[in-house]
Amino acid sequence: MKIFVSAYACEPGLGSEIGVGWHWVLEMSRYFELWVLTRESNRLAIEAWLATHPEQGEIHFLYFDLPQWARRWKKGLRGVRTYYNLWQYATNRLVKRTMQEQGIKVFHHLTYGNALWKVSSYGQRQFFIWGPVGGLESIPEEYTQHYQWKSGLTEKLRRIVVVYASWNPAFVKRCRQADLILCKTEETQRRIPQRYADKTLLFTDVAADVACYQSKQTAKEEQGITRFITVGHLDAWRGFDLVIEAMSAASKVNTHLHLTIVGEGADKQRLEKLVEHHTLGKKVTFAGKVKMDTYRKLMEEADVVVNAALKEGAVTVSFDCMAMGKPLLCVDTGGYTRSFTDEYAVIVPRTDRASVIEKLKQGILRLTDAKERQRLGNRAREAAAAFSWEQHGKAMKEAIERAYKG
Repeated sequence: MKIFVSAYACEPGLGSEIGVGWHWVLEMSRYFELWVLTRESNRLAIEAWLATHPEQGEIHFLYFDLPQWARRWKKGLRGVRTYYNLWQYATNRLVKRTMQEQGIKVFHHLTYGNALWKVSSYGQRQFFIWGPVGGLESIPEEYTQHYQWKSGLTEKLRRIVVVYASWNPAFVKRCRQADLILCKTEETQRRIPQRYADKTLLFTDVAADVACYQSKQTAKEEQGITRFITVGHLDAWRGFDLVIEAMSAASKVNTHLHLTIVGEGADKQRLEKLVEHHTLGKKVTFAGKVKMDTYRKLMEEADVVVNAALKEGAVTVSFDCMAMGKPLLCVDTGGYTRSFTDEYAVIVPRTDRASVIEKLKQGILRLTDAKERQRLGNRAREAAAAFSWEQHGKAMKEAIERAYKG
């Protein structure tokens, strides 16, 4: 089967959404002949990787970016939504021409996986696979009232947009035209209009990179200190404040704790003030944004990985944690957490803020026990085989073929 894949974010050797796009393309190429459209800025890394992997399946890459003058204002994540939507509009003619010339009947919109963002107008009129998509999750005001005003306002507007998503004509049109809607979370699945619910399938966008972490990883020993790590762009909704609050409470019971926060973002100043307020001092380290090899080293040295995102976030980190045989302490998002159980993770229900902080604190204290960490870590490593990219690829193939034949 020939499939055209729109993968705005797709590059080897990276994490987050751009790494997810890459892994998906590799796994799909085992079963399908792919034409993959991505950004021109990803070309060098992709072509260098392909040159050293001649055995790779049939993938035909197409590259496109807006002119330099039109992308000069885009810096990192700033302006990404506007640029992305312009990119989708500008590439529509390329999608149409390629699909017609190559006789491709199936269009898969892969990244970005936000249900409210634009999709190729031509692609969605073909046999249309959409996702995995999210973006229809919201955070209760009880949490957002602790944010800085800009982050709080953003989440307030998001709640309004999500509630009225069924009145969004572009979103409803995509739901109507899609033949298969892969939903990252239960909340997104519930927000799909009921008349299109039979097209939906819960399907996380990330898997465990077992091949990357084959050797047994051991945490860095340092004066009996239990080392926790939390990773992600420093956005308010990712729950770093909850981790700091829980760490402060846990430190009153056990002083031999350390937290490393990896990432940069708009919420950093608030988090630094929170650390200062709780006089955590040397118990918390802000590592900033790091390269992939540094990220892996920090993960290897950690005893426990924490992901307190209040909606789907830091998912790659959580599955890396599984592949490395580390226990995960996380807040249940109803998304990727479906792949984790109490056998190898400590999962905190997303209830009221005070209860979540208390449960995180209890999880931190529980995981100061080296034997408990080892027990959970060993089971996490065993579980990783069932959630590997290879297994994920087989599930993709089955879902796509089932929908196409149906």
